[in-house]
Amino acid sequence: MRLLIRLLINAVALWCTARFIDGISYTGSWQGLVGLSLVFGIVNTFIRPVLSFFSFPIQLITLGLFTLVLNALMLMLTAWVAARFDIAFTVRGFVAALLGSIVISLISMVLGAMFTSSKED
Repeated sequence: MRLLIRLLINAVALWCTARFIDGISYTGSWQGLVGLSLVFGIVNTFIRPVLSFFSFPIQLITLGLFTLVLNALMLMLTAWVAARFDIAFTVRGFVAALLGSIVISLISMVLGAMFTSSKED
């Protein structure tokens, strides 16, 4: 159940980001949005930890600010993978990806606090 809630939270965060950030767009159905959320989750689960590990020295030097760059790159990678699965999600440029990753993080944090419990299921 927790995985489904996280999937839906990511879907809402991606949809809001596409609505509010110029340069990020999604023009598909809600089923495609759930698929996009799944792609986003897979990218962040498997690729982001590897990149975080190898970029640890840079993150240390920048006091963690490089994490914003990693988040933006993960959003751009999600758009690239989504295009391969015919999901209509586009990110035009690094600045849009950077702003989008910040919005996604904030929305996910707020919705996660509202809909997930601190108890282990």
